[in-house]
Amino acid sequence: MNIKIELYNDHFENAKRYQIPRAQLIIADIPYNIGINAYGSRSDWYIGGDNKNGESDKAGKSFFDTDNDFKIYNFFQFCTRLLRKEPKEKGKAPCMIIFCSWQQLNEIKNYAKQFGFNHAQPLFFIKNSSSQVLKANMRICGATEVALVLYRDKLPKFNNDGHMILDWFKWDRGGNYPKIHPTQKPVSVLKRLIQIYTDVGDVVIDPVAGSGSTLRACAELNRSCYGFEIKKKYYNLAKEKMLSNVNLTLEI
Repeated sequence: MNIKIELYNDHFENAKRYQIPRAQLIIADIPYNIGINAYGSRSDWYIGGDNKNGESDKAGKSFFDTDNDFKIYNFFQFCTRLLRKEPKEKGKAPCMIIFCSWQQLNEIKNYAKQFGFNHAQPLFFIKNSSSQVLKANMRICGATEVALVLYRDKLPKFNNDGHMILDWFKWDRGGNYPKIHPTQKPVSVLKRLIQIYTDVGDVVIDPVAGSGSTLRACAELNRSCYGFEIKKKYYNLAKEKMLSNVNLTLEI
């Protein structure tokens, strides 16, 4: 069984040129389409994280220009092509995990149904702190992340090792991993999800790979992973820092 870890500096819509295999799991942290308000509730809107110092160069800026108008319809077109077809046997079906803002939940579910993903399971991730410190005297501060598990008709592959798995997870930042991307998801969190929904040797695809954390998680779990990152800056940082010390090809 050959394991391959490959990150492409390209848009996921160009996946055909790479002839990658279909995935058991597609996992993605899609842009939240919040534009210039990206840093709006974060301390780094201000110099040194203190509003007494005035605004920093991040004030009124988006994380990246692709966060202004991410095409969710096009994203699902890609996912439909690259996710495995639903098999005849039970317990082997593929699925998608999409991290998103809570405002996007219904929108994503509606798009998913257009492409045959008739079922959605929400997941919640609990943090010990909030980045919304500047709003502490104005409103309840958000300290959660959300995601949707999407599947067609049959229940997806599910490895619970005889234990009940709840719909919430701790936002575990364990491990010595580099911080590369402003919306980077912890490798330890991704590893837990990948363990649940795939087996050793399965293929995982991350269409918006960012820091390459999904690829790093797969490399440590002996899953093949293919990622797409359109921004040269993050592609280079992922190759240099996140993926430089892992086996990119492995036979098991």
